[in-house]
Amino acid sequence: RLIAEVKKASPSQGVIRADFDPVAIARVYEAHGAAALSVLTDQKYFQGRLEYLEQVRAVVGIPVLRKDFIIDPYQVFQARAAGADAVLLIAECLDDKALAELHRLIGEWGMTALVEFYQPENLARVVNLPARVIGINNRDLRTFEVDLGHTLRLRERVPDDRILVSESGIRSRADVLRLEAAGVHAVLVGESLMRQPDIGQAVDRLLGKAPEC
Repeated sequence: RLIAEVKKASPSQGVIRADFDPVAIARVYEAHGAAALSVLTDQKYFQGRLEYLEQVRAVVGIPVLRKDFIIDPYQVFQARAAGADAVLLIAECLDDKALAELHRLIGEWGMTALVEFYQPENLARVVNLPARVIGINNRDLRTFEVDLGHTLRLRERVPDDRILVSESGIRSRADVLRLEAAGVHAVLVGESLMRQPDIGQAVDRLLGKAPEC
């Protein structure tokens, strides 16, 4: 399953798509088979806005994730008010108490938490929450280096009763198939789609609906 990301910029690459229209992009993603959408709302590093999530929620019927650096309960309330179905939590950004509290609040507000980690030592923290949906980020946020094998190496340590999402560095149908074969349930893809002139065609290729060039 594809979680397609609505993303204007990143701290490592700057502006990714100059002609950024979150509503149009979201509609294309949904029309071409994305299972869910991730919307960047962080303004400082990703040039996102909470309004983008509200706008996207108004035009699509598939689940929408708020992707941001969530550190405060008020941000969870904001996400729910904006129409989010899910909220990203990053284990590296939170201590055990904050991670557990935010995870609980997200559930109480009727949303799903996607709990992400990069550093292997944080896997146990995430599993023990217990997080139902777990994301493995293939990008080292300290160096911005990407390694798709990161998910593959950690896959066996994730309990089979959890939904596993691989994030970052997924660029081709071959990447998707490689992850699927390892038991990954979903992929979160943003930059490689946002850079394409024809986003719909790029989604089709990623999902195996069209041949790759």
